[in-house]
Amino acid sequence: MSHVQVNASERIETHETEKKAPTRIRLSLFLAIGVLLIVLLVLLSVALGAASIELSTTWQAFTQFDSDNTQHQIIRSLRLPRTLADIIVGSSLAVTGAMMQATTRNPMADSGLMGISSGAAFAVALSMALFPGQSHIQLIIFACIGAAVSTTITYGLAMMGKRPMSPQRLILSGIAVSMLFSALSSLISLQFHLGQSMTYWFSGGSASVNWDDLQIIAPFFFITIIMSISIGRGLTLINLGDEIAAGLGAKVSIIKLVTVILVFVLSALSVMLVGPISFVGLIVPHVVRFFVGIDYRAVIPSSIVYGAVFLLLADLVGRLINRPNETPLGIIFAMIGVPFFLFLSNRTRREFE
Repeated sequence: MSHVQVNASERIETHETEKKAPTRIRLSLFLAIGVLLIVLLVLLSVALGAASIELSTTWQAFTQFDSDNTQHQIIRSLRLPRTLADIIVGSSLAVTGAMMQATTRNPMADSGLMGISSGAAFAVALSMALFPGQSHIQLIIFACIGAAVSTTITYGLAMMGKRPMSPQRLILSGIAVSMLFSALSSLISLQFHLGQSMTYWFSGGSASVNWDDLQIIAPFFFITIIMSISIGRGLTLINLGDEIAAGLGAKVSIIKLVTVILVFVLSALSVMLVGPISFVGLIVPHVVRFFVGIDYRAVIPSSIVYGAVFLLLADLVGRLINRPNETPLGIIFAMIGVPFFLFLSNRTRREFE
């Protein structure tokens, strides 16, 4: 086949892919539904918990705040920061999973399953034990370093042996690395007496988030999310293959480097707020692609919205199923994510046979 024919076939394939992209009206409707769900879940999240608060009181806490009202104080000081943290983390993890699945072309890629979140959590725990009193920015830097180290180890293990690296081998390596760093983090927590709150944090929970945490993390979140949206077209092309993407003018190496940095930062922010959580980045992009197609100019914004919906809903369920006690987010997502992971793993295995 000639070079011209190859280019023609590649452009036809890309054209067929772009035809699958959702119309603007369909995408706008899908996003609008997601935003309405977020608004509803935010109201429920600040109203429901160990002690329920009437929706009218919740609304007054926003519109007519009374500092002498205990329920208003609970909403403003405790539940609202927690709710905003759920939005940030859900969006971050969903976007991270979508970008990883695009650049690696691995449908099972997820920051939790590939050991990235556990590596970041281990680095944070180690820095808190050895260098107490660090600022949030310093902890974010340590978390990014831990994420980079764990990712390097995961890919190194997956590439060992004579057989080529497969999605299953990469995920199995990531799970092994995740278990290793989780065990090391628990050891540090016990050895340095970091407390029960650290144990709850390792299980995934946003109950301890405060306004100071959000004030530091929010600017990083918005910058990385905007950058993630801006590389949507490049991710769509890379998802078709590096050669096709390069032939269509995409700067593959630069896009992949930017993606890696964004994945590390978003994972670090998530770990800082709620600890290591798996399966959000696995489930949400697959659900989103079912509705909007494989164009990442639609997948990334949709993942932002529905990642927030997913985490808000999971946190709300975790607060309600065992009141007045709370079920950590890590347990909620394990109950949902493990069956989904097994289904996806079986389907992916059949595709590669």
